[in-house]
Amino acid sequence: MPKRTKSWSALFALCMGFFMVMLDISIVNIAVPSMVRELGTDLTAVIWVTSVYLLAYAVPILPASRLGDRFGPKRVFVAGLLVFTAASLWCGLSGDVETLIVARAVQGFGAALLTPQTTAFITHLFPPDERGPAMGAWGSVAGLAMIAGPVLGGVLVDNFGWEWIFFANVPVGLIALVLTLVLVPDWRPGNSHRFDVPGILLFGAGLVCVVFGIQNGQTYGWGTVGAGISIFDIIVAGVLLLGGFVLWQLVNRREPLLPLRIFRHRDFSLGTASAVAVGFGMTSMLLLLVIYVQSVLGLSPAEAGLLIAPLALVSGGVAPFAGRLSDRVNPKYLLMFGLLSLSGGLCVLSLVIIPASSPQALIPALLFCGLGVGFTFSPMNNVTINSVGRSLVGSASGIFNTARQVGGVLGGAAVGVLLQAQTSASMPVRANEAAAALPAEFRQRFVSGFTGEAGSAAAATEFGGSPAVPADLPSEVAAQARELAAQITGAALTDAVKTAFLLPVGVLLLGLLCSAGLRGTRRGLPSHHDSRTDGRSEQLERR
Repeated sequence: MPKRTKSWSALFALCMGFFMVMLDISIVNIAVPSMVRELGTDLTAVIWVTSVYLLAYAVPILPASRLGDRFGPKRVFVAGLLVFTAASLWCGLSGDVETLIVARAVQGFGAALLTPQTTAFITHLFPPDERGPAMGAWGSVAGLAMIAGPVLGGVLVDNFGWEWIFFANVPVGLIALVLTLVLVPDWRPGNSHRFDVPGILLFGAGLVCVVFGIQNGQTYGWGTVGAGISIFDIIVAGVLLLGGFVLWQLVNRREPLLPLRIFRHRDFSLGTASAVAVGFGMTSMLLLLVIYVQSVLGLSPAEAGLLIAPLALVSGGVAPFAGRLSDRVNPKYLLMFGLLSLSGGLCVLSLVIIPASSPQALIPALLFCGLGVGFTFSPMNNVTINSVGRSLVGSASGIFNTARQVGGVLGGAAVGVLLQAQTSASMPVRANEAAAALPAEFRQRFVSGFTGEAGSAAAATEFGGSPAVPADLPSEVAAQARELAAQITGAALTDAVKTAFLLPVGVLLLGLLCSAGLRGTRRGLPSHHDSRTDGRSEQLERR
């Protein structure tokens, strides 16, 4: 088999495993309303199913890239694939949300083991002038998986139940394992790395505290969690731990987890910042969209997946073209176009959604979003990873992937709490408007069910269920009250989604500003900052 064919065959096997990892970031979103109902829990707990996966994915990525350097990327990739596949089976067998969260954490750890090995292999399998198409294919897989998750998940949830979004990974994981063992070379860089255990602990603890505080703030009323510790205390502790992590990386002269000198490369720094914005935007967009179309418009999971399908098709069709084009023109302009299109599509979504909107009215905005996703991943990967010398590619890959997942963690947590807060705030307003249709003597009792703690509870749990109404209403009034209550929850949730969509738009526009500052690369070569020699990067690495 020719060397070029072998390289692409190996990349196909690696991308199959990577596709599952990225798919499982977005596929859970389509099952959120079903999980809330069938597991008897609330929105915050189910969002943890996504957040804990992203946390367990983001924190170990940097040391996982060094494991590949020491023991060989193929061996670590296979280990990650085995852990991920076994944990997927465990997720499907979980009978309660607590077990599911633990299983998802293990699944995220498996994802962290295998992901950095894919980009490391690209630098080994392909020469610099051929990495653009290879990185484009890798980026296409990432973008397509993020969008295809709701489509595939909708079919599985509707026909078999939410458990099958995890069971489906098992046969795919076994096929990917066989292909990896057969097609991927056993390359061993042989680098003996130290592992920055204090750095890992500081980074992991800090990120967990920040995400816990943001995501559970609404649950605890932004007050005390227990033992005199408040949500604010937890967030501040997380920020201090992350600050301590940065200081430790500065003073650690051995081999820090995060070699801060890599951020001297301007394109790498700005590209990584763009990756945070993209992770934030993608995760929050899909979560909000799925909740709206299922809980407000009443679409089934399969119908919701089919509604998102045009977005996936446009993204998948455009991404390979964007990958090839990024070798011919400055990829920063492709990335800027992608971010602008994605944020513009979200703005249109925020404008057109109403409680009784037609699903078809969302399609033009979704097409814009798909175009943006297709033009984002490949150029962003190309310009960021190719901006550093070969000796720093392993660290660059780990940091870049971590940044995207951290953005996803923050995006899911932020829009989750914003969605509940805005729904709780909108419910009393909508209830007062609707109560005018009831006899005067029942209006106050009806409105009280949507204010204070009652309104917060409804905001956290009403995802397609039957809204609560006062139990002592006359039968003819109770029927009318139930109908009004359904309208109120749908209208309040729509108000909240419209507002929450503006958050990822703002973050994506910040990413657009970062991408505008890129120098960019051409034909898969490092930017002029690094193009002198890889030797300069190696000198930096040894300092």
